[in-house]
Formats: sequence, C-alpha cells, structure tokens
Amino acid sequence: MAVVPNDARLEIGHVHTTGAIEAHGVTKSYGDGENVTQVLKGIDLVIERGEMLAIMGPSGSGKSTLLGCLSGLDTVTSGRVIINGTDITNMSENALASVRNRNIGFVFQTFNLIGTLTAQENVELPILLNGKSKVDPSKRARELLDLVGLSHRRKHRPTQMSGGEQQRVAVARALANDPEVIFGDEPTGNLDSKNGEAVMRLLTDLKLQTGKTLILVTHDPNIAARCDRTVNMQDGNLTSEGVTEDHAPRRA
Repeated sequence: MAVVPNDARLEIGHVHTTGAIEAHGVTKSYGDGENVTQVLKGIDLVIERGEMLAIMGPSGSGKSTLLGCLSGLDTVTSGRVIINGTDITNMSENALASVRNRNIGFVFQTFNLIGTLTAQENVELPILLNGKSKVDPSKRARELLDLVGLSHRRKHRPTQMSGGEQQRVAVARALANDPEVIFGDEPTGNLDSKNGEAVMRLLTDLKLQTGKTLILVTHDPNIAARCDRTVNMQDGNLTSEGVTEDHAPRRA
C-alpha cells in the first residue's frame, strides 16, 4: 500500500520525505486491558504532494480515525505520521497545533462554523489565531469569500446561510493560512446533490489551480472518481487502492 522504500524512510525529526503526508505502521486503539478496541491496524500510506486522495470504506472501517491521525487531530497508539517532512508522532499539543495551523486546513461534514460570527469573521479567525501571520485578516477573508463566490454573504451568520453556502465558507476558512494540505471528512455529506456538486467542483478547481494536496473521506463513489487515487478500508486495514481511470498514465 504505497509504502516508502526502506532506503527512503525517514529518521526522527525533519529530513527528506517523499510525500506530503506519510503513515508508517500506524495503529490506533481505544480502551484498556480486555476492553481494548483496535481501530487502525498498522497503516502504511504515502500521499504525494499535489495529490487528491479519496479514503473509502463502510461505516466503522476506520476512515475518520485515519483522517484524524494523518492530520494530527488525533494521536496514534504506535507507528509514525509525517507532515511535510516533520515527524509529529511525539509532539506536544502546542507544537502539534502550530504544525496544523501552518500546514493543514479542515473541511468537516457538519461545517463547524462559529454561529455567533459572520462568514467574514469565521474566515478571519484562523489567521488571528496564527500569531506569526503577517497577512491582513480582513483582506484575506474578503479575497477567499470572493473565491468561493460569497462576497455578498460575508456579513451573514451561519443561520442566515444555506448548507451549501456554509460549506463554501468552511472551504474559505480552510484556506485562510494558505495550507499545503486540505482534509475533508465527508465534505458533501450534509448537502443535496446540487450543492454537493458545487463544493466538489470548488475543491477540484482548487487542487488544479494551486497544486494543494487534498485528502477526502467519502462514501460517495462519484466523489472518489474525481480524485487521483482511492484507498479502501475494511476493519482498520487498507484493503486496496487504485488510480482513477481519468488520472491513469496513458499508454502509447
């Protein structure tokens, strides 16, 4: 499963790496003693820079847990996770938060917007939390809301917007600190087909125009078909992977 060759494996710390995100022997368990549940069972996976990857599998297969471990939102029980050449496995929470803020954007199924803030303020927030950013939060938020077609809604709060509009705000927020990797956990799961298509078109265009790495958990084969590659999960294991036909190398 897209394992890094032995001579290319990383040492602890920041060294040469072949992918934007790498997992090496990652396991994740919950509980203690006889009540331990192993959710991930030794995952080896490399996600290349600029790749759009779909993670598929039935409910309970470990998709969202894997996404959490790859993004640093969750800690691994054993194994290693590398983000842009940095081994995050044993980082403190403060250091991990800094890596996430610099390198990663998130788009969730439930939008996760702050209800008391306007669209503009929701997009500004990650920039304000990134104390080292020299970007003007207001200007950046306006630019991103324009990118997702919501300049006219920037003063509206989430309850004043449709689900599709809220998810486009969430995409703009994910881009606030110009991360190299975007994670999406069922990003169209709460949308109707029209709005789901609009969000997927936005994400696909984003990948093509900026070269960002996108990693999407999805149940939808139509979404997976738009990605460069799909990996399938079952009972905490990667069971198969494939290159989408449109992205496969052409034969002479």
